Amino acid sequence: MPQWILGDRFETTYPHKGSIKALWETKWKFCASKSIYPFHDGAFEDFEPIFEKLIAENINDAFSDAYTNAFLPIASSLESQAAEALNYGHPDKAAELYRRASVVLRISRFPYVSPNSRPENSIKRVAFDRQKDVYLKAASLWNPIIKEEIIPHKHAAGKDGAQIPIYIRLPDEASHGPVPVVLIMTGLDGYRPDNSQRTHEIINRGWATVIVEIPGTADSPADPADPESPDRLWSSVLDYMAQRPEFDMTRVAVWGLSAGGFYAIRAACTHRDRLVGSMAHGPGSHHFLNPDWLRKVNDHEYPFTITDSWAEKYGYDSTEEFIQNAQKKFSLVETGVVDQPNCRLLLLNGVDDGVVPIEDCLVLFNHGGPKEGRFFEGMVHMGYPNSLPVSYKWLEEVLSPNKTEVKN
Repeated sequence: MPQWILGDRFETTYPHKGSIKALWETKWKFCASKSIYPFHDGAFEDFEPIFEKLIAENINDAFSDAYTNAFLPIASSLESQAAEALNYGHPDKAAELYRRASVVLRISRFPYVSPNSRPENSIKRVAFDRQKDVYLKAASLWNPIIKEEIIPHKHAAGKDGAQIPIYIRLPDEASHGPVPVVLIMTGLDGYRPDNSQRTHEIINRGWATVIVEIPGTADSPADPADPESPDRLWSSVLDYMAQRPEFDMTRVAVWGLSAGGFYAIRAACTHRDRLVGSMAHGPGSHHFLNPDWLRKVNDHEYPFTITDSWAEKYGYDSTEEFIQNAQKKFSLVETGVVDQPNCRLLLLNGVDDGVVPIEDCLVLFNHGGPKEGRFFEGMVHMGYPNSLPVSYKWLEEVLSPNKTEVKN
């Protein structure tokens, strides 16, 4: 068994585990009060009564219908208030209320929505579909707006679906000529409607953004059980982007978030000739699929259990089958993907990550081309908040090296 850098915490059950009350009081109440992950863009007053209800009714299973149902009345109230504000000529207020409703729906459908789910048999799918609807209502009132495009998956093969839903946001500069692009690869629980602040920062730098969900999550058409399906997915997305005159295809960078970081690493190798850089933020690569890690990760910092969601995300019918077999099939080290050359690749994470071990970044320095890394002592998964200024600074160097620095 590896001697994990996480040390004694590897064997520790984190204090928020075991109940919604513990999660709220030791972890999420603070996050909600500060509007930080996973409550970014949200309002504390929307969530406090919901969690008081969950605690009072002893609803502890986030995968249950009862959990999701507890959020829906407040989401509906916010939607109604937004529609009324819009009707009375207050678009800014309407946008704020729609955005808040979207965040309530985000937490209601946590921690995972499967592409195989359908509204008739999954309340989390219902909540996610509502989230997308109200989010786009909010985003349609912003300047510039976010638009959804449904594009052809022209490289689809095997069990891949035929269409790829993406979000696009273009800066004003795109009306005068092609601009750099950040291709955001989303995570296990964060999907297209969950990246507002990133798109604000990107747009403010004069770049466009394209947001795509990773295989095995949300609306992704990529076959989750096929290790090569992401390569086909990104080829189709990049081919579509190349047809758009607003995008400067000589300056495309990837930003992979959490589980999306795995795909950012892979794309840095498989699509190295089409990218100027790739940023893997909180990524797994190899060790996170080690059976020893997987048997303890549910006790660590993730709000709920994670292995069942990971198993379905990677196309397994059983969690035990995933634990026993996924590393050999999907590891970027085992499969030799990272022994290829790569484009510029930045690895970012907290050293004390209990979701994916920091070893998954470190091992990559022994494979393929040179890598860049920034790891934050004492920080957990993603290295927030310290990692964000580093993220934008690196993107500025890659995409706009001669432009005056933009403040974060």
